Amino acid sequence: MNAAPPSTARPLVLGSTSRYRRELLGRLGLAFEVEAPQVDETPQPGEAPAALARRLALAKAREVAARRPEAIVIGSDQVADLDGEPIGKPGTHERAVAQLLRMSGRTVIFQTALAVVCQASGFEQQDLAPVEVRFRELSDGEIERYLRAEQPYDCAGSAKSEGLGVALLDAIVSDDPTALVGLPLIRTARLLRVAGLVLP
Repeated sequence: MNAAPPSTARPLVLGSTSRYRRELLGRLGLAFEVEAPQVDETPQPGEAPAALARRLALAKAREVAARRPEAIVIGSDQVADLDGEPIGKPGTHERAVAQLLRMSGRTVIFQTALAVVCQASGFEQQDLAPVEVRFRELSDGEIERYLRAEQPYDCAGSAKSEGLGVALLDAIVSDDPTALVGLPLIRTARLLRVAGLVLP
């Protein structure tokens, strides 16, 4: 859809339960609220990681916007892409070990999708920020020490790059550096301006 008419009066809502996204959005200096989206995050059969991330980001934004039609709502989702297979949050230590063993010495694309929706103005736009992450060859001991120290069980692919996880990597390639943490702020700021918000 096209740009909304400028309006600084609309409330801004982050449709996410992620503390990482909340902290990132706070960097833009905007007042915002947080609401948890009620969305089934189960991948569809054969769904590509980028398509899954896009679908869930938009579904989250739309679901919260349906409850807060006057607000500008941000939805985001991240899916790790290993050779076309989606890798989500491990949830447990055992799954995190398995994920990191699979990613050892490999290149993984972290697909971070963004959606901004305002039901009242009819605004709806999406973007995708892929981040190429090259993992070192990891030993069992390195993986175990990292997981015990960081416990990144709520991070897609078990790789918490803003913390100790950076030591697992050879390189990160991205044009929107915060995308790997969970919210691409360059793209977020761009879409919020198009939606009518005035950023500091």
